[in-house]
Amino acid sequence: MEQTLWGDRGQVVRADAADGQDPNGCIAVSRLGAVQAGADVFSVWVQLRGTSWVEAKEGRFRLRRGHWIALERDSKPLVQSDRYGLCLGVALSADALRAMARFADSPLYAGRGRLSRRDALTLLRLWRAVSRHAPQGPDFLALRPLLLHVVAIQQEFSDYIQRCPGRSRSRKRQVFGRLQRARLYLEGNCDRVVRISELAELTSFSSWYFSRTFYSLYDESPQAAAARMRLEHAAELLRNTSMMVGEVAAASGFDNCCSFARAFRARFGTSASRYRVASTASRTDSAKSSALVRKAAVKTGT
Repeated sequence: MEQTLWGDRGQVVRADAADGQDPNGCIAVSRLGAVQAGADVFSVWVQLRGTSWVEAKEGRFRLRRGHWIALERDSKPLVQSDRYGLCLGVALSADALRAMARFADSPLYAGRGRLSRRDALTLLRLWRAVSRHAPQGPDFLALRPLLLHVVAIQQEFSDYIQRCPGRSRSRKRQVFGRLQRARLYLEGNCDRVVRISELAELTSFSSWYFSRTFYSLYDESPQAAAARMRLEHAAELLRNTSMMVGEVAAASGFDNCCSFARAFRARFGTSASRYRVASTASRTDSAKSSALVRKAAVKTGT
């Protein structure tokens, strides 16, 4: 990329190795803009403001402020921002990933998580430095500080890698990378029941080996993880939308309201309706407290 790709104000841009151009570089999405990543591009996205939606081979994800997501080379994600959003990204070709493996202690993995405010500010500073860089050679060299920071953010994965089966470090990393993608697939498909055969096919493992390894790594079976994620998705819909409880159940992959009601109560200790009321009351109290603090600050002149 000779310059930063920026999808802004409804514009849709494409990050791809078209016409023999180097696909490595910075990307940004803001104010209803969108970016479509092409084939053979590993991408990392960080939400700094507002909300963005990501549609990829692994499913559909919502990025809120402070969230990050990393997607494999064949994911082909479409990232679209809301009217107030700002999402920063970096695209890497297969050659860049191989080059990074030579100087970084750990490769990049698919996955998602949250950033501390300090990490977010550091990443923003490094991203800006790269986006202002006038290429005098391979773009990848300018990306190194930014990529090393992303690798540091993913250090939370190190304990999981050690628990993966395999005699060599390379094999453990390979297994972990495949399982991470399967876990991301579960998160991206919280609106339906995901079959073990789908996950096994995605990771190129047998169903038996996949289930056994997933449990040993994450301390829960794929079925339990899927059920938990679907209920957490339902709770988010109850907090942030006006959907009826039956609609929330259907949007979380439950066939009927009765099974949803039992599963939700078992998970959260209360009914879906009461959970929504409590969440609304909590937001109202928080808003009132903030208003009182601002009013007191104005009166005291602080």
